[in-house]
Amino acid sequence: MLVLALPGQLPMAQRLARSLRCECSEIAQHRFPDGETLVRIDVPVKDRCVILTGSLNQPDDKTLALLFAADAARELGAARVGLVAPYLAYMRQDHRFKPGEAITSRSYARLLGGSLDFLVTVDPHLHRWRSLDQIYPVPTAVVSSAPAIARWVRAHIQSPLIVGPDSESRQWVDEVAGLCGAPSTVLHKTRRGDYDVRVRLLDKGPWRGLTPVLLDDIVSTGRTLQAAARALLRAGLGAPVCVVVHPLFAADALAGLHEAGIARVVSCDSIAHASNAIALAPALARAVRAVRTPDRQTA
Repeated sequence: MLVLALPGQLPMAQRLARSLRCECSEIAQHRFPDGETLVRIDVPVKDRCVILTGSLNQPDDKTLALLFAADAARELGAARVGLVAPYLAYMRQDHRFKPGEAITSRSYARLLGGSLDFLVTVDPHLHRWRSLDQIYPVPTAVVSSAPAIARWVRAHIQSPLIVGPDSESRQWVDEVAGLCGAPSTVLHKTRRGDYDVRVRLLDKGPWRGLTPVLLDDIVSTGRTLQAAARALLRAGLGAPVCVVVHPLFAADALAGLHEAGIARVVSCDSIAHASNAIALAPALARAVRAVRTPDRQTA
């Protein structure tokens, strides 16, 4: 195997390569004055399983380089070309909410799937799609962040209460709570717009003395978690710790979380951020070993 880092994502690729015990290199990229992109692979790929690696936040800036690199690897003789994208973009538009809208999760799946032999990702936003196999035409492996998050919580939080920001998080929250041996609850959320979110704690269970651990999969503006933190504080619970799988954080999001009363913010390293504290490379490596073998669909 050969791990090839997408431009600017070498540290993530190096962590994966160490777990896979294989060579790692970075795709070279040049941007011409007219805005076009050139990519170059500087190591031999003939007869190798090439694993392109990098998260797809800011996907419009990254996708062409990814597709060009996948095509170049094939032309240079790679036996297989896969993608490890811990954060997979364009999953939230899974329905035509207004007439004429593109269902971009499906469109993006066709675009990537045409250039890959397999795909590995972490906790994609699956809401209306039951699985990635519904939209991706290649074998996929979905890594759950729950075991790694549970290990971090057990090591760092005494007497945790695992809290989800909305009803959609129930299954994931219960999984982490079960692995931690901790109680759990979810909040009731009403969203009126991108920046207008109302959250209430309906379950007034025996939570006194427990440390709330707010879990969320994707955080961009942070408005939901800010509202969740305020709801927990109004209920008389202590300052929560926030754990995020995919830290997309807009410019002022982290400051807003602390202003809302969150004591600490940690994240998985699916996207490079100062809050990264939970490593995903070992789980990603196990998924790669499984899915790179033909006819293996999940890990």
